Amino acid sequence: MSDDRDELDPGARGRTILFFIGGVPLIGLLAAAMVQLPRSGAGHSLYGDLLVGAAVRERHVTDVVTAINFDYRGFDTLGEELILFASVMGVLLILRKSDEQPACDDREDERQTRRAPPTSEAVRALGLGMIGVTLTFGLYIITHGQLTPGGGFQGGVIVATAWVLLYLAGDARAYERATPKPVVEAFEAVGALAYALLGFAGLLAGLSFLANLLPLGPIATAHSGGTIALLSVATGREVAGGFVLLVTSFVEEALAERAGSS
Repeated sequence: MSDDRDELDPGARGRTILFFIGGVPLIGLLAAAMVQLPRSGAGHSLYGDLLVGAAVRERHVTDVVTAINFDYRGFDTLGEELILFASVMGVLLILRKSDEQPACDDREDERQTRRAPPTSEAVRALGLGMIGVTLTFGLYIITHGQLTPGGGFQGGVIVATAWVLLYLAGDARAYERATPKPVVEAFEAVGALAYALLGFAGLLAGLSFLANLLPLGPIATAHSGGTIALLSVATGREVAGGFVLLVTSFVEEALAERAGSS
């Protein structure tokens, strides 16, 4: 059996050797680094201690992580958001198929005879019941990141999960109708663009890029932090749109294969 496997994939043994050559030293380095980590709660840094003391006073934000993400290092966060945007676009480009591309898969016969089991009523009821709760919670996390742990990145993933629940509780066709691809693409693009435009607004006002232009508001309120809340909403929109777009592309691919095998 092993000889047949080597004949089918002659490079498997070489890849395994290369993995151990690179992987074993890497594991050793990671283990050595973990041994040197400080105990939980014992690590301190001058930068971290400075921001913990300054975030509430300077930005009226009680969640220091959000203040760092969307204010003190807001330009870096713009780069992270664009990395996610480019990653989604790359995946969509890879998944895109030409109409003239021939279908060549050794498992084609197996796919033609395979039928997905129907969704149970329990899964359908639980999934549909959780959609509204998940969407509401995701929007809360996005809009209240300046007060409690959360923000656009975390809330955007939660919002996208609501659409995944729609797919799990219903079927691929219902999901496809609820997420038209052009609309989702525009939704994601506007989120990424809004973050950059908020940054350029500071330049137009004669300030620095991503400088705050709005009143900071009272501490511990939903409208505190000035433009931090708007940047969080823009990020949440881009993240939610990106993940929904990925799931939509996978669903469209599955539907196309199902239509081709029928």
